[in-house]
Amino acid sequence: MNNPHGHRPDFPGVPQQPRPAERPSEHAQPGSGQAPPGYPAHGARQIPPGQPPHWPQGHGQGPQLHGQGPQLHGQGPQLHGQGPQLHGQGPQLHGQGPQGYWPPGRAPMPAQSHVPQHGAPAQHALPVRPGGGHAPHGVPHPAQAHQHAGYPAVVRVARRPDPDRRRRIVGLWLWANGLIAGAVLNVIFTLFGVLGSGGSMMSAMVVGALFAFPPLVIYLFVPMIIDRYDPEPWWCLLMAFLWGALAATGFSILINTGVHVGVSSNFGEPVGELVSASVSAPFAEELFKGLGVFGFFYFLRREFDGIVDGIIYATFCALGFAAVENVLYYARASMQGSDVLAGTFVLRGVFTPWLHPLFTSMTGIGFGLARESSKTWVRVAAPIGGYLLGVALHAVWNFLPTALGRAMGDIFMPWLLLWLCFVASFFGIIVALVIRKGWVIRDHLRDEVALGMLTQDELELVCSPVGRLRCTLGWRGATGRSFIRAGARLALSKWHTARALEGRNRTLSADFIGPLRHEIAQLRQELLARAPR
Repeated sequence: MNNPHGHRPDFPGVPQQPRPAERPSEHAQPGSGQAPPGYPAHGARQIPPGQPPHWPQGHGQGPQLHGQGPQLHGQGPQLHGQGPQLHGQGPQLHGQGPQGYWPPGRAPMPAQSHVPQHGAPAQHALPVRPGGGHAPHGVPHPAQAHQHAGYPAVVRVARRPDPDRRRRIVGLWLWANGLIAGAVLNVIFTLFGVLGSGGSMMSAMVVGALFAFPPLVIYLFVPMIIDRYDPEPWWCLLMAFLWGALAATGFSILINTGVHVGVSSNFGEPVGELVSASVSAPFAEELFKGLGVFGFFYFLRREFDGIVDGIIYATFCALGFAAVENVLYYARASMQGSDVLAGTFVLRGVFTPWLHPLFTSMTGIGFGLARESSKTWVRVAAPIGGYLLGVALHAVWNFLPTALGRAMGDIFMPWLLLWLCFVASFFGIIVALVIRKGWVIRDHLRDEVALGMLTQDELELVCSPVGRLRCTLGWRGATGRSFIRAGARLALSKWHTARALEGRNRTLSADFIGPLRHEIAQLRQELLARAPR
């Protein structure tokens, strides 16, 4: 049966599905942030109840475009003659602010409609035929997709290049070169130590490695448990760990050794040791560990959302640094006897393994504040202030044992207990920040439920601290975990976009909203297809 108006007939008992975008300008492009399929743009003509919708195309009014083929192709002036009426609504069609975002609790912002000038051809991809290929110009076809009752259709979209691909490539190049240079420096100084000890240092370093690396299984697992709502990708955590283990240690050894040799030759060995441990080590080590955090902040902004992410990346950088540093400490202790080795392991491996993460987390908090803030002075001052605070804490920890020497034994236990209390309090703050992150995700996904992009059950799954575990043990599996991650990323991208709007700044997060919504639509269709019947 011919359907000249392009609308679907109503069949009794068959639920009507939300329709895909009806104008070429409404077909969602990645990053465009246009209105979801089935939701009209703000200011568009509202269709009264009971009246069949039309599929407008071009500049003319809907009734002239549908059901009158000769007028569409044979009488061009009638097709474009009423263009000014459509162009007159331009201000209503264009939203204010980044594309694809509307703050929680408010009506959706207008979808950006790219209307060509009068008489100019539209620069849009043609609609896709149900069987593949493109429809002729001026004859639209809805995107065909497997649908379920109450769920928007998945619209086939053309992928747009990654908006920050060049930045990511530059960051990867710098990271790789830093790792190579740091590894070379580590090998050179290790060879100097082995040759200076007559070869005995080599076996001692093997013993040190056996004591330093196995506990990492526990150390690395702790921050991964804490960051429940939007855990960082494993490859990002691996990059952070390797940067701390190779690049930060290599450059720090070079600077600390140079300072120690230079000061000792002029002022004596005790002064050289004090300056190297209390001045050079805090500044150099926190600088190069902090550069790893800066790399994620600047080159991988989509994987860096705020304070919690800054702490997690700083922790992995610091744990990598501490592991390699502990190899040297344990190696030197093993050369002095098993009792010295045992005491060193208890101190560094049991009581104080979180001191390096604590120091570097100050820098991570600074970059996290810069990521969350829209104020220029905060984005500049917070990372610097966080770095200086980390340096100060590191210097205080190193100064007393170095300056007091054997006399430190009288106050060592109270001193250690004070630091342990400080670390415990810091972990409490991290847990509170993670809970805050969960609230942010929930607040910025409520409007997705109102729009029909998510159900209430899906919202609860994304915001659950054990949602990933439920997917792993249940039928959702890896697809469910990907769905949770895409939902959390969408909420955090909207959060950053809202903060950028407040400060009238531009943010890359706005470019990710459209692709993330499309990814969520695809994943939910996969989940519905595999759901238990």
